[in-house]
Amino acid sequence: MRRLVNFVVLLLVLGAGYVFVTQPENLPFRVPWQTQTPSTSAPQTKTTVPPDPRPTPEQSPPENTVQTGPLGEITDAAIQTLVSRQPISIQALRARKYPGSKLNVVRDLNAGSNYSRQVVSYQSDGLKIFALLTVPRGTPPKDGWPTIVFNHGYIPPEKYRTTERYVAYQDAFARAGYVTLKSDYRGHGDSEGEARGGYNDPGYTVDVLNAAASLKKDSRVNRTRMGLWGHSMGGQLSLRAMLVDPDLGAASLWAGVVASYDILATDWNPPGGEQKPVLDKLNRRYLRALSPNAYLQELDGRPIQLHQGTADEDVPYSFQKDFADDLLAAKQRFKAYKYPGDDHNLSGNLGLALRRSVQFFKDNL
Repeated sequence: MRRLVNFVVLLLVLGAGYVFVTQPENLPFRVPWQTQTPSTSAPQTKTTVPPDPRPTPEQSPPENTVQTGPLGEITDAAIQTLVSRQPISIQALRARKYPGSKLNVVRDLNAGSNYSRQVVSYQSDGLKIFALLTVPRGTPPKDGWPTIVFNHGYIPPEKYRTTERYVAYQDAFARAGYVTLKSDYRGHGDSEGEARGGYNDPGYTVDVLNAAASLKKDSRVNRTRMGLWGHSMGGQLSLRAMLVDPDLGAASLWAGVVASYDILATDWNPPGGEQKPVLDKLNRRYLRALSPNAYLQELDGRPIQLHQGTADEDVPYSFQKDFADDLLAAKQRFKAYKYPGDDHNLSGNLGLALRRSVQFFKDNL
């Protein structure tokens, strides 16, 4: 599956603020940057920084400065200040509200073996977002059905269709007795809004969190038994959503774009045989702080399951290994599965991976 990368890297310039470098949407993570050597002849205590290009009231800092050390070096607190200004950061996402809305039925679809299928809509940022909802047949348990917020990977928005692709994946959870909701992120299918990508812009993540909030309003859903399934870009969206919403109790991530941002910036295959960029320490510190991986300890023991094939040509298998190392360092619960020779969609082990994912949710929701 092709991926859409629209990733902005802030490049700090000691003593001179920072530089915005925007990645073209059709390129993998690649970081052209400029740096300047700080002058030690005039020690500084503050560095003036331009405001965020898209500030919001929740994210705008009280003053436009960051603290530096005696020789102008950027402190950890200063980096956190810059990170908090980015709408995609965990801090900024946590500052927003996710009211969701009632799930309104748009049309009924052919039912599955033991569940109904409907196209529904909900509200996200004032936009009408469409989604595919499945609900088990029969009387719900006393506290409602367990639920999976289902997050698809990158599909060109103009080619995306609500009822195409991921049918077998969603069906596996629906047949196992889970409510599932697969959102058509903004700009996809009939959903309103602009498709701006899942890495640099917060929109898709906001849609996922409002999908979860909308499910919580449904009396058929047990809001204490909610999980996430995400593939590729959907893995990144699921990780962010889990770090924002503590009600999301577990996540199964397939071939997820879940390595830390500094790894994504340097190790996502450069196009045309170009050399991989090398980050200086300052840029690496900034990208690590911006990454969701910097907050993994705040999962507070909520488990994650990982699946990836070693022959994945879209997302390097090393991303799963890097993410597993981050989870280990954060002392979080996870299980990682490796599928030798399999591709981005786990085509050769689809049944096995789905059974493992279903069992994971049975054990953890």
